[in-house]
Amino acid sequence: MENSRGFQSRLGFILVSAGCAIGIGNVWKFPYMAGSNGGAVFVILYLVFLAILGIPVMTMELAIGRATKKSTTSAYRQLERKGSFWHVHGWFALVGNYILMMYYTTVAGWMLNYTWKFATGEFDSPVNVDGKSFSSYMYESMISDPFQQILFMSIIVILGFAVISLGVKNGLENINKIIMIALLGLIIILAINSLTIPGSGEGVKFYLMPDINHVNQVGLGNVIVGAMNQAFFTLSVGIGSLEIFGSYMDRSHTLGNEAVTIAALDTFVAIVAGLIIFPACFSYGVAPDAGPSLIFVTLPEIFIHMGGGRIWGTLFFLFMTFASFSTVTAVFENITVNLVDSKGISRGKSVIINLIIILIGSVPCALGSNLLSGVHLIGGRGILDSEDFILSSILLPVGALWFTAFCTTKWGWGYDCYIGEVNEGKGLKIPAWSRYYLMIGLPILIVAVFITGLING
Repeated sequence: MENSRGFQSRLGFILVSAGCAIGIGNVWKFPYMAGSNGGAVFVILYLVFLAILGIPVMTMELAIGRATKKSTTSAYRQLERKGSFWHVHGWFALVGNYILMMYYTTVAGWMLNYTWKFATGEFDSPVNVDGKSFSSYMYESMISDPFQQILFMSIIVILGFAVISLGVKNGLENINKIIMIALLGLIIILAINSLTIPGSGEGVKFYLMPDINHVNQVGLGNVIVGAMNQAFFTLSVGIGSLEIFGSYMDRSHTLGNEAVTIAALDTFVAIVAGLIIFPACFSYGVAPDAGPSLIFVTLPEIFIHMGGGRIWGTLFFLFMTFASFSTVTAVFENITVNLVDSKGISRGKSVIINLIIILIGSVPCALGSNLLSGVHLIGGRGILDSEDFILSSILLPVGALWFTAFCTTKWGWGYDCYIGEVNEGKGLKIPAWSRYYLMIGLPILIVAVFITGLING
């Protein structure tokens, strides 16, 4: 059993941490958010908010982890003043990670399912069924079949914990290195293919060339809010998902340097995903604002009619499987180590306990579009949407606000302790003048994300 706590290399840390941030939101949500919010202007605003909102909170999670070498549930107790209550958030953060996996594993299963379907030729020779496009029929058949849902969700969960059972270095780091390198290779190949399709130039123009007319159609306020929310949620900051990897870091590089590197890799994947999707959409006359159905209905329809579509469809959903699985393994590591740190049990026992918890906890979401389709929870939402709302609209922004208050106020860890930890090492350092922004400006932005999430969610 592996006893040392840490990665074999800085590259391992960067790839695993980026893998945690890179997920379905980058490839699924980012393109349709950009498509429905004016294209290039949204992308520019997204990058701005990533720098002033997402990255600062990421440095706070990493700082708490590196300073304590413990997971969230235990780290607060080590840093807080005796008799204070900051550690309560550690348990809410852990609950957030469980909720995330209770629906994310189902959606990751969809990616694996579609990879299998394209690879085995189930999308070949399509015909319309009952007046529906073949891709719509395939998607509805998948989500309405309890067996498919449970099977592929279970495969994702079992494979994920199999990786974690091998340890940090031998399992999480080594396997995620392979996955991330393959992911980056696949996304570049897919983007090059999309850019060579006749008519793809209009998609690139829409995506990367600012056009105020597109913004006026949506409204600048909506574009700003959408970009701010996407920049915040793409990194999944607020529930300690990245904090655990801070606890594995050495002090050779500043946390500002590492956070920017992780965010840059995360953003690269999101941007290049758009170069896959928008050129293909414009080439085949498909609206770029197709919404969430873009991935499972619109794109498969394009692949069906594309030369070599079986190969490109397989590669695309393999890429999506890698993107989602890298997040799954990272979060599984988080919940596994939280139990080890807080309860003092072995890693092996924690893996088994969490495997059972996630398998059982993921069943309602897997059945939410078929046997439990009549179950409506928060505001009439189904199971998946209710779990996503709790996490995205409540736990993430409230958690980010909590991390910010803990790291910048005298009642928590304090700004001086936080900035000392963040700036230790070589690389990009957070300047002294940032104190007032981090204490006042950043919380205002997070509250804005929270309020708009509740209103629009």
